[in-house]
Amino acid sequence: MINELRAMAIFAKTVETGSFRGAAKLLDLSPSVISHHISLLEERLGVALLYRSTRKLSLTHEGEELFASASKIVEAAESGLDAIAGRSREPAGALSLTMPAFFTRNALTADIAAFARRYPRIALSINFSDVKQDIIGAGFDLAIRIGQPDDSALKCRRLFAMERVLVGASALVQGRTVKQPEELSSWDWLGVKMTKNSKLLTNSKGKQVLVAYEPRVVVDSIDALGQLAVAGLGLAAAPVFLVQQELADGRLLEPLPGWQVEALDVYAVWPANAPKAGLTARLLRFLAERQSAP
Repeated sequence: MINELRAMAIFAKTVETGSFRGAAKLLDLSPSVISHHISLLEERLGVALLYRSTRKLSLTHEGEELFASASKIVEAAESGLDAIAGRSREPAGALSLTMPAFFTRNALTADIAAFARRYPRIALSINFSDVKQDIIGAGFDLAIRIGQPDDSALKCRRLFAMERVLVGASALVQGRTVKQPEELSSWDWLGVKMTKNSKLLTNSKGKQVLVAYEPRVVVDSIDALGQLAVAGLGLAAAPVFLVQQELADGRLLEPLPGWQVEALDVYAVWPANAPKAGLTARLLRFLAERQSAP
């Protein structure tokens, strides 16, 4: 079949150019090779396709029928090649991402939106969920994860550190004096299903204290964590970008000013066999550039 397809393409170009010599020049072949392939095609079909003279070629009835089909095959092949070549000049295709739902309010989502605007021919499918997704099993091209992954089947790159702050509702914090971080263990806390029930606090002198607690309420949404903290249900170690407005207007307070919650590293994670020059790599470079920009 491959030989027949090649011969049909040569036949179509021969008819289009009107001579063996013209087809040979177009296809970078010798006239004898052009003649050879057409002869093989005629032998395969058991009919004459071309009548040859020293000055011109003319199609037989069977040759006209085959030329109509061969032209469509060549046109489809050229169209496909042009489309792929166009992608190399202007990236196109599809990317499937998964990232924490609370990042809808983070600058990272704005960076991904900027990527989509720059490359309008790349279709994005984004799964927003605070529950960790199976990258390989679900077929994601890229995931945004909190903390470095330990799966050897995945590659990762650190994007940035997510600053956190320990907060509680003003009604919960006001009027209560805390001298040492350990005292916070007896307070009401909000827990996150995906994390441990402990927080590492560090003061300006570098002293560190691990505070363990039993959460009163456990959630699987970081967004909900901040909202329940505002409602006064307990202390929460929330991402700064999620609660900065509530801190500014006094609805949330820090129970132990001067002590910082350990920041968490945010990573991009992707399958180890992703193409080095593919769309995933392009998105990674774009995000890295945006993160490093002043």
